[in-house]
Amino acid sequence: MTDFHRALRSLRVWDTELPSFDPASAPPEPLALFHDWFTEAVAAGQTEPHTLSLATVDEDGRPDVRTVMLHDADERGWHFASHAGSAKGRQLAARPEAALGFYWPVQGRQVRIRGHVTTGTPEEAYEDLHARTAGALASALVGRQSEILESPEALAQASAAAWARAEAEPEAHAPTWTLYVVEPSEVEFFQGDARRRHLRLRYRRTDERWVRELLWP
Repeated sequence: MTDFHRALRSLRVWDTELPSFDPASAPPEPLALFHDWFTEAVAAGQTEPHTLSLATVDEDGRPDVRTVMLHDADERGWHFASHAGSAKGRQLAARPEAALGFYWPVQGRQVRIRGHVTTGTPEEAYEDLHARTAGALASALVGRQSEILESPEALAQASAAAWARAEAEPEAHAPTWTLYVVEPSEVEFFQGDARRRHLRLRYRRTDERWVRELLWP
Protein backbone atom coordinates (compact mmCIF):
# COMPACT_ATOMS: atom_id res chain seq x y z
CA MET A 1 0.00 0.00 0.00
CA THR A 2 1.37 3.42 -0.95
CA ASP A 3 1.58 6.43 1.34
CA PHE A 4 -1.35 7.91 -0.57
CA HIS A 5 -3.55 4.86 0.03
CA ARG A 6 -2.56 4.62 3.70
CA ALA A 7 -3.44 8.29 4.16
CA LEU A 8 -6.70 7.85 2.28
CA ARG A 9 -7.79 4.81 4.29
CA SER A 10 -6.90 6.47 7.60
CA LEU A 11 -9.42 9.26 7.21
CA ARG A 12 -12.70 9.34 9.07
CA VAL A 13 -15.82 11.36 8.28
CA TRP A 14 -17.73 13.51 10.77
CA ASP A 15 -15.70 12.61 13.83
CA THR A 16 -17.92 14.92 15.87
CA GLU A 17 -21.46 15.15 17.17
CA LEU A 18 -23.80 16.06 14.34
CA PRO A 19 -26.87 18.28 14.68
CA SER A 20 -30.37 16.91 14.32
CA PHE A 21 -32.63 17.90 11.46
CA ASP A 22 -36.39 17.45 11.21
CA PRO A 23 -37.47 17.89 7.56
CA ALA A 24 -41.10 18.26 8.67
CA SER A 25 -40.20 21.54 10.36
CA ALA A 26 -38.44 22.98 7.30
CA PRO A 27 -39.85 26.23 5.89
CA PRO A 28 -41.93 26.19 2.68
CA GLU A 29 -39.13 27.82 0.64
CA PRO A 30 -35.40 26.96 0.61
CA LEU A 31 -33.85 30.40 1.13
CA ALA A 32 -34.79 30.68 4.80
CA LEU A 33 -33.39 27.21 5.53
CA PHE A 34 -30.16 28.07 3.69
CA HIS A 35 -29.78 31.24 5.77
CA ASP A 36 -30.31 29.21 8.96
CA TRP A 37 -27.83 26.49 8.00
CA PHE A 38 -25.25 29.05 6.88
CA THR A 39 -25.37 31.02 10.13
CA GLU A 40 -25.24 27.76 12.09
CA ALA A 41 -22.16 26.69 10.14
CA VAL A 42 -20.49 30.01 10.98
CA ALA A 43 -21.41 29.64 14.67
CA ALA A 44 -20.05 26.07 14.68
CA GLY A 45 -16.65 27.29 13.47
CA GLN A 46 -16.83 25.98 9.90
CA THR A 47 -13.80 27.22 7.94
CA GLU A 48 -14.76 29.45 5.01
CA PRO A 49 -18.45 28.45 4.87
CA HIS A 50 -18.96 30.97 2.07
CA THR A 51 -16.85 28.97 -0.38
CA LEU A 52 -18.73 26.82 -2.86
CA SER A 53 -18.16 24.60 -5.87
CA LEU A 54 -19.49 26.08 -9.10
CA ALA A 55 -20.15 23.68 -11.98
CA THR A 56 -20.73 24.83 -15.56
CA VAL A 57 -20.61 23.18 -18.99
CA ASP A 58 -18.29 24.12 -21.85
CA GLU A 59 -19.07 24.34 -25.57
CA ASP A 60 -18.42 20.61 -26.00
CA GLY A 61 -20.80 19.63 -23.21
CA ARG A 62 -17.97 18.77 -20.81
CA PRO A 63 -18.54 19.69 -17.15
CA ASP A 64 -16.19 22.12 -15.45
CA VAL A 65 -15.95 22.93 -11.74
CA ARG A 66 -14.07 25.36 -9.52
CA THR A 67 -14.31 26.97 -6.07
CA VAL A 68 -15.70 30.50 -5.79
CA MET A 69 -17.13 32.66 -3.01
CA LEU A 70 -20.74 33.36 -2.23
CA HIS A 71 -21.52 37.08 -2.39
CA ASP A 72 -25.19 36.96 -1.39
CA ALA A 73 -28.27 34.76 -1.23
CA ASP A 74 -31.61 36.52 -1.54
CA GLU A 75 -35.00 36.25 -3.24
CA ARG A 76 -33.31 36.53 -6.65
CA GLY A 77 -30.96 33.62 -6.03
CA TRP A 78 -27.39 32.79 -5.07
CA HIS A 79 -24.80 35.40 -6.09
CA PHE A 80 -21.16 35.10 -7.11
CA ALA A 81 -18.93 37.22 -9.35
CA SER A 82 -16.15 36.84 -11.88
CA HIS A 83 -14.77 38.29 -15.10
CA ALA A 84 -17.01 37.90 -18.13
CA GLY A 85 -14.00 36.81 -20.18
CA SER A 86 -12.95 34.03 -17.79
CA ALA A 87 -13.62 30.38 -18.61
CA LYS A 88 -16.68 30.34 -16.37
CA GLY A 89 -17.89 33.64 -17.80
CA ARG A 90 -17.64 32.38 -21.38
CA GLN A 91 -19.33 29.11 -20.48
CA LEU A 92 -22.19 30.88 -18.72
CA ALA A 93 -22.66 33.24 -21.66
CA ALA A 94 -23.05 30.28 -24.01
CA ARG A 95 -25.07 28.09 -21.64
CA PRO A 96 -26.47 30.01 -18.65
CA GLU A 97 -27.10 27.06 -16.35
CA ALA A 98 -25.06 26.13 -13.28
CA ALA A 99 -24.89 23.93 -10.21
CA LEU A 100 -23.57 25.01 -6.82
CA GLY A 101 -22.37 22.84 -3.96
CA PHE A 102 -21.70 23.83 -0.34
CA TYR A 103 -20.05 21.37 2.08
CA TRP A 104 -19.88 22.08 5.80
CA PRO A 105 -18.22 18.99 7.36
CA VAL A 106 -18.21 20.43 10.89
CA GLN A 107 -21.94 19.69 10.88
CA GLY A 108 -22.09 16.97 8.23
CA ARG A 109 -24.15 19.17 5.94
CA GLN A 110 -24.31 19.82 2.23
CA VAL A 111 -26.46 22.13 0.13
CA ARG A 112 -26.82 21.60 -3.62
CA ILE A 113 -28.41 24.13 -5.99
CA ARG A 114 -29.22 23.99 -9.69
CA GLY A 115 -30.72 26.71 -11.82
CA HIS A 116 -30.65 29.29 -14.58
CA VAL A 117 -27.98 32.01 -14.38
CA THR A 118 -28.57 35.69 -15.01
CA THR A 119 -26.21 38.65 -14.78
CA GLY A 120 -26.60 41.73 -12.63
CA THR A 121 -26.41 45.27 -13.91
CA PRO A 122 -23.07 47.08 -14.34
CA GLU A 123 -23.98 49.18 -11.30
CA GLU A 124 -24.48 46.03 -9.23
CA ALA A 125 -21.15 44.66 -10.42
CA TYR A 126 -19.42 47.88 -9.38
CA GLU A 127 -21.06 47.85 -5.96
CA ASP A 128 -20.19 44.19 -5.50
CA LEU A 129 -16.52 44.75 -6.28
CA HIS A 130 -16.18 47.81 -4.06
CA ALA A 131 -17.92 46.18 -1.12
CA ARG A 132 -14.91 43.84 -0.90
CA THR A 133 -11.28 44.31 0.12
CA ALA A 134 -8.52 46.26 -1.61
CA GLY A 135 -6.96 42.91 -2.46
CA ALA A 136 -10.12 41.82 -4.26
CA LEU A 137 -10.09 45.07 -6.25
CA ALA A 138 -6.41 44.63 -7.12
CA SER A 139 -7.02 41.06 -8.25
CA ALA A 140 -9.92 42.18 -10.44
CA LEU A 141 -7.81 44.96 -11.95
CA VAL A 142 -5.18 42.42 -13.00
CA GLY A 143 -7.81 40.77 -15.18
CA ARG A 144 -6.87 38.24 -17.88
CA GLN A 145 -8.38 35.40 -15.83
CA SER A 146 -7.97 31.97 -17.48
CA GLU A 147 -5.59 33.30 -20.14
CA ILE A 148 -2.19 31.67 -20.68
CA LEU A 149 0.39 33.08 -18.22
CA GLU A 150 3.88 33.57 -19.64
CA SER A 151 5.67 33.34 -16.28
CA PRO A 152 5.25 33.96 -12.54
CA GLU A 153 7.25 37.15 -13.01
CA ALA A 154 4.63 38.51 -15.42
CA LEU A 155 1.95 37.89 -12.82
CA ALA A 156 4.03 39.58 -10.11
CA GLN A 157 4.50 42.68 -12.27
CA ALA A 158 0.82 42.90 -13.22
CA SER A 159 -0.22 42.36 -9.60
CA ALA A 160 2.13 45.07 -8.32
CA ALA A 161 0.74 47.54 -10.85
CA ALA A 162 -2.84 46.60 -9.93
CA TRP A 163 -2.18 47.01 -6.20
CA ALA A 164 -0.67 50.43 -6.82
CA ARG A 165 -3.72 51.48 -8.84
CA ALA A 166 -6.17 50.07 -6.26
CA GLU A 167 -4.48 52.09 -3.51
CA ALA A 168 -4.28 55.27 -5.63
CA GLU A 169 -7.74 54.91 -7.17
CA PRO A 170 -10.02 53.07 -4.72
CA GLU A 171 -13.00 53.87 -6.98
CA ALA A 172 -11.38 52.23 -10.02
CA HIS A 173 -13.45 49.59 -11.78
CA ALA A 174 -12.72 46.46 -13.78
CA PRO A 175 -15.14 46.69 -16.75
CA THR A 176 -15.40 42.91 -17.22
CA TRP A 177 -16.27 42.25 -13.57
CA THR A 178 -19.73 40.66 -13.60
CA LEU A 179 -22.23 39.70 -10.94
CA TYR A 180 -23.95 36.37 -11.58
CA VAL A 181 -27.15 35.13 -9.95
CA VAL A 182 -28.22 31.48 -9.93
CA GLU A 183 -32.02 31.39 -9.96
CA PRO A 184 -32.75 28.05 -8.30
CA SER A 185 -34.97 25.38 -9.79
CA GLU A 186 -33.81 22.76 -7.26
CA VAL A 187 -32.22 23.11 -3.81
CA GLU A 188 -31.25 20.04 -1.81
CA PHE A 189 -30.30 19.97 1.89
CA PHE A 190 -28.28 16.98 3.10
CA GLN A 191 -27.86 16.21 6.81
CA GLY A 192 -25.31 13.51 7.51
CA ASP A 193 -25.90 10.81 10.13
CA ALA A 194 -23.25 8.76 11.95
CA ARG A 195 -25.20 5.56 11.22
CA ARG A 196 -25.50 6.53 7.55
CA ARG A 197 -29.19 7.31 7.80
CA HIS A 198 -28.60 10.56 5.99
CA LEU A 199 -31.53 12.92 5.47
CA ARG A 200 -31.99 14.56 2.07
CA LEU A 201 -34.66 17.21 1.61
CA ARG A 202 -35.13 18.54 -1.91
CA TYR A 203 -37.05 21.67 -2.84
CA ARG A 204 -38.22 21.58 -6.46
CA ARG A 205 -39.75 24.64 -8.06
CA THR A 206 -42.97 24.21 -10.02
CA ASP A 207 -44.85 26.89 -11.92
CA GLU A 208 -46.60 28.13 -8.81
CA ARG A 209 -44.71 27.00 -5.73
CA TRP A 210 -41.91 24.97 -4.18
CA VAL A 211 -42.48 21.23 -3.71
CA ARG A 212 -40.66 19.52 -0.84
CA GLU A 213 -39.69 15.86 -1.12
CA LEU A 214 -37.40 13.46 0.75
CA LEU A 215 -34.79 11.42 -1.15
CA TRP A 216 -33.18 8.13 -0.26
CA PRO A 217 -29.53 8.64 0.78
